[in-house]
Amino acid sequence: MATVLITGSNRGIGLELCRHYHARGDDVIAVCRTASPELSELGVRIIANIDVADGDDVAKLAGELAGVNLDILLNNAGILRPDTIDSVDFEQMLEQYRVNTIGPLRVTRALRKNLKEGSKVGIVTSRVGSIGDNGSGNNYGYRASKAAANMVGMNLRHDLGSSGVAVALLHPGFVATDMTSGAGVPPPDAARGLIARMDELTLENSGGFWHAEGYRLPW
Repeated sequence: MATVLITGSNRGIGLELCRHYHARGDDVIAVCRTASPELSELGVRIIANIDVADGDDVAKLAGELAGVNLDILLNNAGILRPDTIDSVDFEQMLEQYRVNTIGPLRVTRALRKNLKEGSKVGIVTSRVGSIGDNGSGNNYGYRASKAAANMVGMNLRHDLGSSGVAVALLHPGFVATDMTSGAGVPPPDAARGLIARMDELTLENSGGFWHAEGYRLPW
């Protein structure tokens, strides 16, 4: 049995990750701003009132988890504020950086003492953060925040590798959530793919940018 912490766990992919890990017998710690009824029904440990963009909240999270060893840390919390070159809102762009880029770094650094040799860190990023795969433009804030999150993940791969901790950058696919207005891959399918990638993660393939379906994505 593994101890798994998942941020952004109250709905969408995060909720399904909690559901799947719990169903296979893992000890799940669900971190979110507000617990949903669906999450509360799962019977997992919930730590609510945590905004990954807030330093005080993340410090509180670390305090509550003092002495708890984490086998898997999945940084899933994220936001999307759609934009074009004509509509980009720079304050919303910064908001996306705070959640999508700084959030995973803030959480991982705060919980570093909870990670041990053999632990794994996942960052749910997106292929829209790939410079090589950008064929459409738009979504300046989201794309840039996810590209930066990929760099955070690569840095963590180097800095945590010496402690025996592996890191994966994960694209869940175009998933049918509130963020995508319900279009795309069902969240349970995306969650299964992400869990499979985390199961396959080792120090040897640490730092890879993976699609949930199992293939590498371009940077």
